[in-house]
Amino acid sequence: MKAVKSGDRVIANIHESEYEPFINENGDTDGSVLQLNREHKPGVGFHVYKMEPGTTTIPHEHIGHEEFLLLSGDITDNDGTEYRVGDLVFMRSGTEHCSTTKNGCLLAVYIESTEKAV
Repeated sequence: MKAVKSGDRVIANIHESEYEPFINENGDTDGSVLQLNREHKPGVGFHVYKMEPGTTTIPHEHIGHEEFLLLSGDITDNDGTEYRVGDLVFMRSGTEHCSTTKNGCLLAVYIESTEKAV
């Protein structure tokens, strides 16, 4: 087996690395992301998404499936669904929702495509 070449592996600690603002399609900051694969737009593909306390995402439709794992904090969807730390969630393409956090949260996310504001 060959050794991993320099530049073929990127490592970032989710608790120590700098997150970049996630700018939604309205041009507003909508949380922040830590994303290593720069072949995708920020917030597309696999990334870690952080929401500060009191944040609500814009209402949006998923154009492609979304999967996320709540790593820490709290998050509630507009229909009242409350997710707990450790919840692994699948949202089908075409799903419309927005999410709120009271105390802030950290999510590991995989999303197939950019979202569309509704």
